[in-house]
Amino acid sequence: MQTIIAFVVVFGTLVFFHELGHFLFAKRSGIMVREFAIGFGPKLLGITKGDTLYTVRLLPLGGYVRMAGEDFDLVELQPGHRIGLILGRDGKAERIVLNQNDRTPDMLYLEVERADLEKELFIEGYDEEERKVRYPVSRKAVISEKGQETLIAPYDRTFEAKPLGARVLTIFAGPLFNFILAFVIFTLLGLFQGIPTNEALIKDVTDDGPAVTAGIEPGDVIESVDGKTIGSWNAFAAIIQDRPGEKLDVGVNRDGEHLKFPLTAEAVDVEGQTIGQIGVIHEPVYEKDPLKAVVYGGEQTWFWFKRIFELLGMLVTGKFSIDALSGPVGIYQATGQVAQYGIFNLMSWGAVLSINLGIMNLLPLPALDGGRLLFFGFEAVRGRPIDKRKEGMVHLVGIMLLMLLMIVVTWNDIQRFFF
Repeated sequence: MQTIIAFVVVFGTLVFFHELGHFLFAKRSGIMVREFAIGFGPKLLGITKGDTLYTVRLLPLGGYVRMAGEDFDLVELQPGHRIGLILGRDGKAERIVLNQNDRTPDMLYLEVERADLEKELFIEGYDEEERKVRYPVSRKAVISEKGQETLIAPYDRTFEAKPLGARVLTIFAGPLFNFILAFVIFTLLGLFQGIPTNEALIKDVTDDGPAVTAGIEPGDVIESVDGKTIGSWNAFAAIIQDRPGEKLDVGVNRDGEHLKFPLTAEAVDVEGQTIGQIGVIHEPVYEKDPLKAVVYGGEQTWFWFKRIFELLGMLVTGKFSIDALSGPVGIYQATGQVAQYGIFNLMSWGAVLSINLGIMNLLPLPALDGGRLLFFGFEAVRGRPIDKRKEGMVHLVGIMLLMLLMIVVTWNDIQRFFF
């Protein structure tokens, strides 16, 4: 139960902030947001406020912000279509009823000849006495069909109608808010847990590791690797992990005496990835300072941003295989393990995941935010947007490929953790 709660809270928070970025910038640009959803699948909870339906859905594996004009949600009134209209006091159609069974005393009926629910906002046709009539349509008119109601979206409130810059910011805001969330979490860690000092202090050494064999002892402070000064434990750990099987010259400070120990990092397989280890346990030393906490938040965000990019580069160059990737099952398992070590470790894990989510979404792949930004780049070069249907097909193919990748990664997770 602890793992389930931790996973839902952590992943739900990351998804919420990602979608919140899209939502706020869409609203700021005047785009109608039809739905703000956390999760996928069947709706569990839903509330409508203003133009937007806010929902929580069954599968907590993502979320979405559905903006007017992004999908083909516009109901087109074709010639010969029989509809009902309810007019407001200003004579404009406020409700368009497509189901002829929904009859009310104040409803007008007509057979559509022409209609424009995007730009000119009118409906023209013949009433029950075969007279040709024309009614203006309210910008807030509702289309009612079989018990479901949908607000019309005037063209100026659709996503595609907005300037290129506004669309770019709306899409980029999702990953941006993930980076901001990570910064806030790391800053809060600096405020409440404290800021780890730069001392890479060794608490203990394993009995049979390369460090004890070389002569490193508990209480030593790591100063350098191969003559390069080490500023923090994270930097030291990253170097060791990236150099399995390599000879290293580790410099330490032992009670004011500067010593150097040659050793070879042991190659260890961790979830399909080969990393280096030397058999030491770190003991962080913390200090509390509000101003330094903000700096710490920025430094940690930047450190993990670069680190994740380095790992992506290793994946591209083949330094580790796709088997090392984790999907929802792997993240679920890891979240449960981290949660056992307390709230601060869980917060740090959430911050790293948030950066990872932001970077993954910025990859120039179809169906991801980065893929959409790539199409905006083509639009900027061409001077006109790519055909909407062609772009939609590319994103559809991208979604299918991403689903295939997710299946492969999930299967790897299942085999790794349950077999």
